Amino acid sequence: MPMPRRGFLQLAAGAALLPAAPACVRAAGYPSRPVRLIVGFAPGGGNDLVARMMAQRLSEKLGQQFVVENKPGAGTNIAADVVLHSAPDGYTLLLAGIPNAVNATLYHKLDFNFLRDTAPIVGLLSIPNVMMVNPKFPAKTLQQFVAYAKANPGKINMASPGVGSGGHLSGEMFQYLADVKLTHVPFRGNGPALVALLGGQVDVLFPPISAAEKYIKAGTLRALGVTSAKRAPALPDVPAIGEVVKGYDMVAWYGFVAPKGTPAEVVATINRECNAALADPQIKARIATFGGTIMGGTPAGFERFIASETATWAKVVTAAHMSAD
Repeated sequence: MPMPRRGFLQLAAGAALLPAAPACVRAAGYPSRPVRLIVGFAPGGGNDLVARMMAQRLSEKLGQQFVVENKPGAGTNIAADVVLHSAPDGYTLLLAGIPNAVNATLYHKLDFNFLRDTAPIVGLLSIPNVMMVNPKFPAKTLQQFVAYAKANPGKINMASPGVGSGGHLSGEMFQYLADVKLTHVPFRGNGPALVALLGGQVDVLFPPISAAEKYIKAGTLRALGVTSAKRAPALPDVPAIGEVVKGYDMVAWYGFVAPKGTPAEVVATINRECNAALADPQIKARIATFGGTIMGGTPAGFERFIASETATWAKVVTAAHMSAD
């Protein structure tokens, strides 16, 4: 017997909703098994510490283990590749950061497009670097350093913990915006670079605020400026570089992303718990101990932030003729 038109339309409408049902069911019970947090650096560094701090909190609040997996190599591209080619179900997440924004231009043969292939979840925190010189260096202030660099192009040795590192990028942005030329001297980590700066073998370095603070307070190194747009609470007497070099703003940042297509309900769950964690006084205090500033916010806001960072670093990488291919 032919089905009445009303019954057919009701059945068709119900069928149209069926493909969405499994995702909703999965999201409602999320997480039902352990979640992998992929970090593109070796254990023990700042990235690893941030990931483990948040993993512990998410495990406690969501009732499943959030397990940190370190997959260093290729400037964090190995870790990103693992995550972005995983199932978009919320069980494989990436601790994203400034290298992901930089690599979009630095590498020309990536097997993914970070902006296109990710579902941003939440920005966690940012940490500035500090522009430091040996006390014997002729420039005592940032203004004097710029003037000296302009008068001596290529004669100032700029140390960094490696090509493409946060310290290297801080220096490249400084050269680009201050219109000066420094000579880059890469080391294998901030430790050796700091030793060289203390010994006077190099002239300037941009280490993380957490690594620089003790030398500044001891007077063994001089801080000329912090790389964030505003002065850092941990070093209130040190000016922001942007006070002298217009437009300068460089911070290391951390946040979570998932593969594109991850259910919105899953993204919302992780976002909610991360924002709650960042509001916790104990976590806020811990972040403050290493000079961090809390980000937080919505997935859409974090997506806009990543897009802005990618565009900014495309200009710097291009101007510096940097390439990793």
